[in-house]
Amino acid sequence: MSSLKLFSFLKLAPQCLRYYSEASFLTGTSSQYIEDMYNAWLKDPNSVHVSWDSFFRNTTQGLSQPYHAPPNLAPSKGALISQVAAVASAPQAAPLDERTIEDHLAVQAVIRSYQARGHLVAKLDPLEIMFNDKTTTTVSQTGTPPDEILRTFRLENLDKVYKLPSSTYIGAEGEKKLPLREILHRLELAYCRHIGVEYMYIDDLEQRDFIRRRMEAPGVLNQTTVQKKLTLTRLIRTVEFENFLAKKWASEKRFGIEGCDMFIPGLEQIIDKSTEYGVDHFFLGLSHRGRLNTLANILRKPLYQIFNQFVPLEPADLGSGDVKYHHGSHTERTNHLTQKRYKITLLANPSHLESVNAVVLGRTRAEQFYKGDDEGKKSLAILIHGDAAFCGQGVNYESYGLSYLPNYTTHGAICFIVNNQVGFTTDPRFSRSSRYCSDLGKVVNAPIFHVNADDPESVIHVCNIAAEWRAKFHKDIIIDLVGYRRHGHNEADEPMFTQPLMYTKIKNIASIETKYSDELLKEKVVTKEEIQHVKDDYNKLCENEYVKASKQTQIFIKDWLDSPWSGFFEGKDPLKVSPTGVPEVTLAHIGNVVSSPPPPNLDFVLHKGIIRILNQRQAMVEKRQIDWALGEAMAIGSLLKEGIHVRLSGEDVERGTFSHRHHVYHHQTVDKMTYQPLSDVFSDQALYIVCNSSLSEYGVLGFEVGYSLASPNALVIWEAQFGDFYNTAQCIMDQFLCCGQAKWMRQNGIIVLLPHGFDGMGPEHSSGRPERFLQNCDDDPDVIPPFEPDFAIKQLQACNWIVANCSTPANLFHIWRRQVALHFRKPLMLFSPKNLLRHPECKSSFDEMLEGTEFRRVIPESGPPSQDPQNVKKLILCTGKVYYDIMEVFKKRNVVKKIAVTRIEQLSPFPYDLLKVEFEKYPNAKICWAQEEHKNAGPYYYVLARLNTLLNRAREVHYIGRAVSAAPATGTKAVHLKELEMLANEFVAL
Repeated sequence: MSSLKLFSFLKLAPQCLRYYSEASFLTGTSSQYIEDMYNAWLKDPNSVHVSWDSFFRNTTQGLSQPYHAPPNLAPSKGALISQVAAVASAPQAAPLDERTIEDHLAVQAVIRSYQARGHLVAKLDPLEIMFNDKTTTTVSQTGTPPDEILRTFRLENLDKVYKLPSSTYIGAEGEKKLPLREILHRLELAYCRHIGVEYMYIDDLEQRDFIRRRMEAPGVLNQTTVQKKLTLTRLIRTVEFENFLAKKWASEKRFGIEGCDMFIPGLEQIIDKSTEYGVDHFFLGLSHRGRLNTLANILRKPLYQIFNQFVPLEPADLGSGDVKYHHGSHTERTNHLTQKRYKITLLANPSHLESVNAVVLGRTRAEQFYKGDDEGKKSLAILIHGDAAFCGQGVNYESYGLSYLPNYTTHGAICFIVNNQVGFTTDPRFSRSSRYCSDLGKVVNAPIFHVNADDPESVIHVCNIAAEWRAKFHKDIIIDLVGYRRHGHNEADEPMFTQPLMYTKIKNIASIETKYSDELLKEKVVTKEEIQHVKDDYNKLCENEYVKASKQTQIFIKDWLDSPWSGFFEGKDPLKVSPTGVPEVTLAHIGNVVSSPPPPNLDFVLHKGIIRILNQRQAMVEKRQIDWALGEAMAIGSLLKEGIHVRLSGEDVERGTFSHRHHVYHHQTVDKMTYQPLSDVFSDQALYIVCNSSLSEYGVLGFEVGYSLASPNALVIWEAQFGDFYNTAQCIMDQFLCCGQAKWMRQNGIIVLLPHGFDGMGPEHSSGRPERFLQNCDDDPDVIPPFEPDFAIKQLQACNWIVANCSTPANLFHIWRRQVALHFRKPLMLFSPKNLLRHPECKSSFDEMLEGTEFRRVIPESGPPSQDPQNVKKLILCTGKVYYDIMEVFKKRNVVKKIAVTRIEQLSPFPYDLLKVEFEKYPNAKICWAQEEHKNAGPYYYVLARLNTLLNRAREVHYIGRAVSAAPATGTKAVHLKELEMLANEFVAL
């Protein structure tokens, strides 16, 4: 019998045989190869390698001592021949023949085929429609190989005993050999029932063996009576919760979990097992499907608070709130089996499926950092996906790309796919190109367990494996829970429009609660009375909570806060801000450290360009001056001194896209040897993390948003490579940062740096799109807040985010520090310059950062025009880098007194109070707004509306800037130069 025939039952190509062992070295012609070697040896023993000479001598002489390969041979080859010789050779045994070798090779190959391909014929789908056009083999759930498999073997071989190779664990304790029939039987039980596992692509032998042991060992699926009862109880609570909601609010959307009901008991099993391994905080990312059930039965959210979400009650607190299936929450529970306390955080999520996963990873990573949990033993991310979303949303690839990056890894996440086998109305055959929705996991070598959602014990077994895998290897693992969706996309949706055959089947399928109850009744694990008691108890709880909910008159958004900052707001005056200026000795010390080479004892070889930059920095420090890079360093260093953890992340941030920052030095002759000057400024400073990210915006910004949620006493900064590229992370901006506080009462102090400026670099390297951020500001352009004490801080407290465009290093220093000095947190969208990084005029004095100084929302004209304001003919308002363009034109054209220029450094909240003073100072001036962006972009329309309100339209606001354009900037150099000339003429025109 040939090895090729042995594979035919799995429809494999002949070349698959070469993978039969751990390190493949044989092909389908291996028997011919051995025969050729043997014939050559018969003619001349010296013509073959000494190892083959030894092997043939031993076997032909009938020696019982098995052959051991010398070090220069592949271990798997020696292992194979050792096994074959051990079976075939015995005292007075016949010479080893080709058939014996071939049969043993075939047995090993078929074992490996089950391990690698058994999932293709496992019965994973409760509806029995998965791949029904591709699978023809009838699968037995009793472990009996189908007839089409048995027919490929000679009858006498089925009862022939073969030694089990080291690559399988189907043998019980002490079993080293089994008949082929029993081998097939046990492989069928292991790989072809309700669990299909993909793992043979993993390149680590220990990890593969871990899965083999837990899939193949006889009796691994056996569960105790206690476990079965616990699973049934949790399943009943899951189903009864959905039934209760359906009974009370039949027409309401709730996105129930029916059809994948075992998700809830499975998730709770993961949590239980993980707490045994030491995890004490779980972070969940979950979209709408099953979210209410998760809140009720995993987080044990008070049910009346969930029920209140179905009733049109007014909120008691500020904010827009969100729909009930988007809310997050935070709770602390006890594992009653181990008596261990643990926390669960379910992060709030918008309808943008999968966007929360990167946020969860960042939140988990931050928790591990603050706990000093360097191996991820105490905090665990569990990411729950839908099948269509997991393979369809690119953010999943971006998030998985962070799995093992040193400054982003969470040391393994457990991914749980709730596989409905339909995406809204789209069949899998039209929504993905891969066989499984989970194939993305292979990118990071994650094992993938497909499991039939209607087999509770298989689901629990897989969940136990997942918890143990993550605890042992600290790597990702994926569970694909294959079930169905009993209703449409939501409960009011009609699925028969698009999936008539599927839903015809679904209507006739009993719930898994009913089926599992019947199974345990037959096994006499439970009684009908016990089952009814669990149902009655849970329904009584629901009814009591329903009555409580009916007495509520308001809802509280704060009840759904997912990341509370205990103690941060208490005892603080929100209208106060801590000083942002620092003593000169601190500035000088930081300046000297970041302008000096690494200590001599490190024998660190710097690049000559770095040495030149350090010398330039030292010269500035001696003059008590800073440029942009020193302004950043001063802000970071001073915060570190105060015990504030700082994290700067993004593409190329260590050096800086424009090579200005250089926060990490690289040894020029030693690989991987680096030095971070800001990590060694003060002896007792906080930790500074600066890390280049993967080439991702959506995933990495989401990660940093999650990281910044962990603690308000840290500064987290994400920098785009160019401001233009932020739009691939638009979802994070719009759904989490812009309105996160309004929807979820969740504050966030992250800084988003967006390099911005028109330097002739084309339409994709010029604009960070400030107009989009300003359009999303929630201040009313027709209403000026009352001019009263604390005007500026009240504006900050009321806004949804801050938008600024600084023009001096000192102002950059202050606004970074202000993010931490505030007694509340707001996201800061900060447009940063490119050509100002080395501009000779863009420098600040130490005097502008000393104690008593602060961030300047507006920098008024301080030159000659300010000395004679009555005769100023034109007042130009601008922001950011364009100020230096104006000043350069003024210098060239000798404009001295007639035109004043005022810079608006903080665009939103809008500085009405300070601009009012400017307008009163220059009563006769023509008011102009100047920008480098096109008229339909940039801050123009945002500023115009607010200036008109401030001026009560008594004075006209004139526009200076580029004309309207669909593209952010021109890509033609000639056009760019022509635009610059036009702007220059408008700057000086009176």
